[in-house]
Amino acid sequence: MNRNLKTSCFIQVVVSALALLMLVGLFGCTPRRPTTTFSAGAYTFTDALGSKITVENPQRVVALMGGFAETWLLSGGKLVGVTDDFLEERDIDISDDIAILGMYNSPNLEEIFALNPDFVILSSETAAHVALKDALRSAGINIAYFKVTFFEDYLDMLRICTEITGREDLYERNGNAVKLQIDSIIAATVGKTPPRVLYLITFSGGARAQNSSTMVGRMLYEMGCENIADKKPSELKDLNIDVIIEEDPDFILVVPMGYDDELAKRWQDQFIRDNPAWNSLTAVKNGRYISDLPKDLFFYKPNARWNESYEYLTDILYG
Repeated sequence: MNRNLKTSCFIQVVVSALALLMLVGLFGCTPRRPTTTFSAGAYTFTDALGSKITVENPQRVVALMGGFAETWLLSGGKLVGVTDDFLEERDIDISDDIAILGMYNSPNLEEIFALNPDFVILSSETAAHVALKDALRSAGINIAYFKVTFFEDYLDMLRICTEITGREDLYERNGNAVKLQIDSIIAATVGKTPPRVLYLITFSGGARAQNSSTMVGRMLYEMGCENIADKKPSELKDLNIDVIIEEDPDFILVVPMGYDDELAKRWQDQFIRDNPAWNSLTAVKNGRYISDLPKDLFFYKPNARWNESYEYLTDILYG
């Protein structure tokens, strides 16, 4: 190749490179993960229903579950619409311009449309949310489904949300820092005698024993406890008093479910009154029947307060 041809090729390469840089500037590409601003580039992830979702700098976000709304706020995002459980469950002040879109298990589709959202966050475990999928997508609205049962699920959602908002600092503060505290709490239980525990959720018509596949059940398992619901799940599903007496747990922990606190407590009182053998249980005789675990730590997803849930349990079980 002669010298003039080499020079010509070099010039063409330089021109092509400059053109590419101009195109990048023209279309406004930004880094995918800035750490101090809300402006972030397109981020792609797989949601809880297995769909590929691409989100880029959403400004009008709707969250149809209280815990998910809080996670979005913890990620540095802003909201234009939430469901009523956000107000009921979360001690968070919201501005008057945030719309309330009905109950989380029956959100108002027309009111969602009226907000003209560019991103809607839903629960894959709520049938009413899954039923909205086709209508929302047909309207051209970007949506994503999440599932949060355990702390690591919250971490995964927080990571995705902070990737979208570009706030890695908030993942460290509201996620990784919480994880380090939980790890320390769990480590402090190692080597101690593990208690045998019965954990119950009560509601207006009865109660259910919770095994290690549930939120609190997993926490108990991680702290080395023996959950008697893991041994005999079918017998304890409807709270068989004979099985409870046979297993005789060291602790009985109870949280009232939903908004029927009074009805749930009334059921507990009636159950105990109708079962004199209850007072013979080791947990009851030793004052280790805890009938009112706080719902904000043990029924609703505690999100950035998950470490408080672990600490609360260790104070009871190992304190």
